[in-house]
Amino acid sequence: MRFALLLAGLALLVVALFAVSLMVGPAGIAPARALAALIRGEGLAETLVMREIRLPRALLAVMIGASLGLAGAAMQGYLRNPLAEPGLIGVSGSAALGAVLALQTGLAAAFALALPLAALAGAVVAVGLILLLAGRTGGSITLILAGIAVSAMAGALTSLVLNLSPNPFAASEIVFWMMGSLADRSMVHVWLALPFMVLGWVLLATLGRGLDALTLGEDAAETLGVSLARMRLALVGGTACVVGAGTAVAGAIGFVGLVVPHILRPVVGARPSRLLAASALGGAAMLLAADIAVRLVLPERDLKLGVLTALVGAPLFLHLIYRTRREGL
Repeated sequence: MRFALLLAGLALLVVALFAVSLMVGPAGIAPARALAALIRGEGLAETLVMREIRLPRALLAVMIGASLGLAGAAMQGYLRNPLAEPGLIGVSGSAALGAVLALQTGLAAAFALALPLAALAGAVVAVGLILLLAGRTGGSITLILAGIAVSAMAGALTSLVLNLSPNPFAASEIVFWMMGSLADRSMVHVWLALPFMVLGWVLLATLGRGLDALTLGEDAAETLGVSLARMRLALVGGTACVVGAGTAVAGAIGFVGLVVPHILRPVVGARPSRLLAASALGGAAMLLAADIAVRLVLPERDLKLGVLTALVGAPLFLHLIYRTRREGL
């Protein structure tokens, strides 16, 4: 009963924040006119703002936030480490590298979808490398090491591209893109990311029973009929789909998948299967709130979403670590 009330509360919070996200913006459209433009298409300018600017932005905030929260909960459950987060396996860094190459080579300027497609290609390469390095029978430590290696290589190559960039404008565009933002996104980005995210959600949602069993240890989980190799494949594939697609359309957005599961874990009784759904809704709510704040705080300076989530998430996570340490004393 308590878990159902939690999910209902989080769902209502997401709906409320989604509605606020549709109403907030520099255009200053009255709520009644905004609703009429969104539903009935009244007013050419208002309809364009609502359907082509605000609606895709709000949808992407929900999709990416839910993806990061879900992937973070799954990663922490599989590794049995509350400090784990979706970027640990290097997919986000590799997706960012693909996008950086598209910007640097000029493909992003020549072809509108070159940047997100290159980022998705980078995520696919990362998955292949991780599975190759971790092997079929590798454990959680091997997966972490493979992810760190891929992430370090992607970060080094990204820095190399920036270092050798002859065009300061391209370098500036790369840096700003890597900060993460939902501004100037369209329904094209929504439809591009949605199939990958749906596939990732399905893969990660199947991990609930196995993650619960894994709390007893790997040997006990295998005794209960859980295939750790299949779990690892679903985890890596699902995380790659959701994180790669999110990075492809919005850039790097951190701390959502790290902080949200950590906050909600005590509320769900530390059951990984329950934490999956709660973290998905919590992640969507957190990213919607952050994107609303971006438009209200320094709107004329284009504060980046990834910067705000890091500024809020890092101190909050440090507080959670401090509180956990005190409770353990």
